[in-house]
Amino acid sequence: MFDFNRYYQEHIGDIVDLTTTLANFESPTGSKSHVDAVGVFIEKELIASGAQVERMARTDAGDLLLAKWNATSPGLPILFVLHMDTVWPLGTLATRPVQVEGDKLIGPGTYDMKASIALIVTVMRTLRSHDTLPDRPIWAFINSDEETGSVHSQTVIEQMAKQAGLALVMEFAAKNEGLKTWRKGVGHYTLRIGGRGSHAGNAPEKGINAVLEAAHQTLRITDLAAMDKGTSVSVTVLNGGTAVNVIPDSASLRVDVRFSTKAEADRVMAGLQTLTPVLPGATLALTVDSFRGPMEHDETMIRTFAVAQRIAAGHGIELSEDGSGGGSDGNFTAALGIPTLDGLGAHGDGAHALHEHCLIPSLARRATLLSALICEWPLM
Repeated sequence: MFDFNRYYQEHIGDIVDLTTTLANFESPTGSKSHVDAVGVFIEKELIASGAQVERMARTDAGDLLLAKWNATSPGLPILFVLHMDTVWPLGTLATRPVQVEGDKLIGPGTYDMKASIALIVTVMRTLRSHDTLPDRPIWAFINSDEETGSVHSQTVIEQMAKQAGLALVMEFAAKNEGLKTWRKGVGHYTLRIGGRGSHAGNAPEKGINAVLEAAHQTLRITDLAAMDKGTSVSVTVLNGGTAVNVIPDSASLRVDVRFSTKAEADRVMAGLQTLTPVLPGATLALTVDSFRGPMEHDETMIRTFAVAQRIAAGHGIELSEDGSGGGSDGNFTAALGIPTLDGLGAHGDGAHALHEHCLIPSLARRATLLSALICEWPLM
């Protein structure tokens, strides 16, 4: 049997080099031209690894990429889910260049998630060049707006997932270098409040204070939380008022909701939808800005992780599991009932933080795990 671990240990420098090249493409979600630039490079690397690549044009975000290997082979595809956008603004590399320090590859975008793209390209190239790629379809979907909620890609992700037998999400590893077998769902909402303006000194009684109504609603919304069930409901942004001497006629609240189960998501949504004004004459209008259902630790997840753990053990990898309060594109695939494993990317620390880095030794272990999953997962 081909010794994946030994091979990737010997070629770990290639993964580091490709990750560095990818991270040196600045690709903040909001800059389509920069996301598309790294997309062009990634497309060439995927084609060189033997993939057929479809570019899906987007107007308000970077173009999406779908790579397919063995497109006509039997069985349901294994679908890798990745993203090429980052949170870092243009110019960050000028003050924080990508560099190696000891066993760390440091720099914006390395951990979240340029290393993951480098891993997929390297693994697929390796399997093909050593004639170990099984006769089964492998897909890799590369998103361009994950960091802002996948607003322009969610539908495509769901369409791809419905055709797959297994979704492997390449977000960075859990703190124990394990997989993430649960994620909280995330809902973002805006409550717009209407009042009536008036002079704060001459006729305050004629106004309907929208900011005061917002304060009442903030307390009601906060009461929807149920921390004993893992549900947080947080008013995070308040806007209202125009001048210090004017009773405000409008205000708005942004609400962040995190939940571990669909039942809790439904309960909070019902609570938000049934809010009523406290002040006579005030109005309320709720909109859903984005929503990702939870990746629940259910029976499907338990069975799926058990298979991965068994395969990993056969290659000397002791695979652990953990979860996250943040969402990923894996929330979409899991919510559809598709067997999903998350956190298959590099081990490290500092996502969205100044100390973002990958631990270089983890790259060989992750490449080994990915190769084993591709080669040994039961045909679906």
